[in-house]
Amino acid sequence: MASPRQAKKSDRIKEIVATMLERRVKDPRLGFVTITDVRLTGDGQHASIFYTVMGDDRSREDTAAALVSATGLIRSEVGKQLGARHTPSLEFFLDSVPETAREIEDLLAKARESDARVAEAAQGAAYAGEPEPYKQREDEDESTEQ
Repeated sequence: MASPRQAKKSDRIKEIVATMLERRVKDPRLGFVTITDVRLTGDGQHASIFYTVMGDDRSREDTAAALVSATGLIRSEVGKQLGARHTPSLEFFLDSVPETAREIEDLLAKARESDARVAEAAQGAAYAGEPEPYKQREDEDESTEQ
């Protein structure tokens, strides 16, 4: 668990990087990027930046190349705006959460379809045994009422 100070620093780095990508990085390879998370190491020397890209595999590859080429510029701006003694090294990672969420949604849709088929098959079905298999004798009913 990150300390509150580290969490605040991570959030600040996230804001700085997002602003840099929106306003200062003018690489045509850069797609529609969203910074999803920033994780700092315990000593604050390394920041892992997670991002998502709208588009196909080609746009993801182009965006990854653009981010690698802009890492120095982004890191220098992070150092200036943080005002810390040491600027963390930056590393960009494509966030797999959207793809994982899509896979989970597909699995849930398949499960719903399967449940609907089972419910449809069971609609006209009857129980295999007697309608009320746990009948009580009349004399036991009278003793429990008293």
